[in-house]
Amino acid sequence: MKKAVFLDRDGVINRVKIEGGKPLSPRSFGDFQFLPGIEQFVKELKDAGFLRVVVTNQPDLIRGRLEESELKKMHDLVLGRLGVEAIYACLHDDGDNCDCRKPKPGLLTKAAREWSIDLPRSFFLGDTWRDMEAGKRAGCTTILLDAPYNREARGDYRVEGLPRALEIILAAGSGKE
Repeated sequence: MKKAVFLDRDGVINRVKIEGGKPLSPRSFGDFQFLPGIEQFVKELKDAGFLRVVVTNQPDLIRGRLEESELKKMHDLVLGRLGVEAIYACLHDDGDNCDCRKPKPGLLTKAAREWSIDLPRSFFLGDTWRDMEAGKRAGCTTILLDAPYNREARGDYRVEGLPRALEIILAAGSGKE
């Protein structure tokens, strides 16, 4: 069984727009921008032997706010530039009651089956309560990236940025934590 780091997309890999105190996903490829340091962060995870898997809720597609071609371009860029193993996206909305929409752990458990991932030895890095809950339900160690819109969210760790998240992951992954 392999160890992995599950990464939320919006707010972890790429910038979000804040409206009314809530983060919004980019709705066009032109608005999609990587966050500083994410490429080096993902490279160091790979060098340390972690699989890197993106798990993301993308309801704007079903809501008519995002074209499928734009989403594909964004995900192709993430796959190409970051070299993650896979992207698992839930395209449903809350009312659909699917198993894959975070905070449910369906995307993580599906990835675990397909990639032989040991969930208790893995991490979930996210920026919302939905991410933390999905990670907890899957049995992962959760790391919350601090942001103005997530003050009420709780993870196993809360970090200011990617360097501290990397320290935690590498220390635990090597048995030093």
